[in-house]
Amino acid sequence: MSLLECLIGIALCAILLTPLLQTSAHLARKQMEFEKTQLMVSDGERALELIGRAVRMAGYRNFQSTKKINHSVHLQDSNQMIIIQKQSGYRGSDAITVRHGLSGGIDFDCIGNVLNPDRTKKDLALQGFLVDRQAGLPKGHKANGGSLICQSLDRQGRIQNTTLMNGVNHLQIEELEQGASQPAALGQRIFKIRLEMTDGTLINQGLERTFSTRNLL
Repeated sequence: MSLLECLIGIALCAILLTPLLQTSAHLARKQMEFEKTQLMVSDGERALELIGRAVRMAGYRNFQSTKKINHSVHLQDSNQMIIIQKQSGYRGSDAITVRHGLSGGIDFDCIGNVLNPDRTKKDLALQGFLVDRQAGLPKGHKANGGSLICQSLDRQGRIQNTTLMNGVNHLQIEELEQGASQPAALGQRIFKIRLEMTDGTLINQGLERTFSTRNLL
């Protein structure tokens, strides 16, 4: 085989293999994007479920423990049991703070700590969710969104912040009005919560859920 024939053979192989290699690289990139998106969705669903659980608990009172609880707590305005702060966080994200009493069973806060009287203030547990800038990033490092922060009370009744997930672009919380044709249960409030996530480059994913309170009086 002459040198010319070898060069022609190499050129033909390159022509045939280039599309296959490009297709393989494209598929590998898409697979990575799919896996990252699935992980992002899984984290987002978990975060929304924690927020929804807190919303459902808002205003809960354990009437079996009436003698142990200050009656003034029971008479508080139900609006103080669930508070929305609009555009108070990262990139104009909203924040939510929920207060509720302890049940007769085992209760957990938004990071999995067992709730007990030490982790309450005026006999009420606190759970909050907000978006803040990512902490601890190296200087000059570009952040891929903010951090979803869970707030709860420590054993001294002080607010502690714990990061639930990074890559959060925006958290929107909207209270829905209930139509006259569908009257709400006494004290019930409905919230639409949208969580927008990003990897800082190509992937942007939004999740939206609606939750209603169950224990407001």
